[in-house]
Parts: sequence; structure tokens; C-alpha cells
Amino acid sequence: MARLVRSVHLFTGLFLAPWMVMYALSTLVMAHREFVVSLYPTPDPAMVTEKELDYSRTFPEGTTPQEIGRQILQDVGLDGTHRVSGGKNGKPLVISRQHPLGIHRITFDPAKHQVAIQREEFRALTFLERMHRRRGYDQPYALEDTWGLSVDVAVAAMVFWSLSGVWLWWELKSTHGWGTLSMVVGWALFAVFLLLL
Repeated sequence: MARLVRSVHLFTGLFLAPWMVMYALSTLVMAHREFVVSLYPTPDPAMVTEKELDYSRTFPEGTTPQEIGRQILQDVGLDGTHRVSGGKNGKPLVISRQHPLGIHRITFDPAKHQVAIQREEFRALTFLERMHRRRGYDQPYALEDTWGLSVDVAVAAMVFWSLSGVWLWWELKSTHGWGTLSMVVGWALFAVFLLLL
């Protein structure tokens, strides 16, 4: 049994490696965001215009901005996770096409029958923050659901990893002293932060 738990603990740690590295780095840059932002020439990433297209499609009266946004994304080959704003009373419709490596901003101006596509320049800071906050299950796309499921699996693996670590500490008598110290310090520090923050 000990050998099995040790093996699963090891393989769980290897499986978790990309998630742990991503969450560790993203938490670090968010904790020191002001310093990290100061390393860049501007506070926000620049938006680079990729192309401007004539767009003559018309939409029936009563079509929602969300439906229009989804159709435009399909037409320009960028269908996927997005947010829509504007688009009422003849105003431009702005679609933020989410992507870890950089947002695409698609602006549809119905008065000019034009679509402008801009891409956010890549920054490690925004990439890490976006990955840290990325959720699944709230968009009608299978890839988003797959990401959400992978995060659920990673969370379950983290819980197992912690519990199996406690089990291994208990089983391996040679680790009792340092293991007890580590566990007590960890829980005590967590309790202090919980009470004082």
C-alpha cells in the first residue's frame, strides 16, 4: 500500500507540474504587479491593427449584440470564447475574443459597414494573469469545458497530493520530526494570516 501511495503521489506531482508552475508564477506577478508593470514602457499592452474589412452583412431587427458578435467571429474566422459590448442604437459593437496569448478586439461599425481587427501585443504579465483567472463552463465551447475539467482534475489532484503527503509522513517514521515541524509551521502561518488579514 505504501509503495502504491508513493507512486501515485509521485505521478500526481509530475501531472500537476504545469498547473503548479503557472499558478505560482501568476500569483507572484500579481503580488508584485506594480513592479512588473514598471518593466514595460506602457501600463497596458498596445493593440496592433491586423486588418480592416468591408462587412456588408445585415442582421434582422431584434438580433441581440451577442448573436451579432458570434456571427461576426464566425465570418472572420475567430470563433471562440468572447465578450461583447456596445452595439445598441447604431453604435459600434466591440467583441473581445479571449485567448491566453493575447486578446483580439473586433470592432464592427454598422454605419460604415466595416470590421476592424486588432490584436493585443503579447506580455508575460497579462498572459499569466489571464491563465490564473481563466474559467471554464461559462461559454458554449467544448474547449472551454475541457479547460474547466482539466482545472477540476488538477484541483482534485492537489487535494490528493496534500493528503497523500500526510499519509507518507505518517508511514515513513524517519520523516516524523521534520514532517511535524513543517506541518505545524504551515498550519500556524495559515491561521495567523486567516485571522489578521
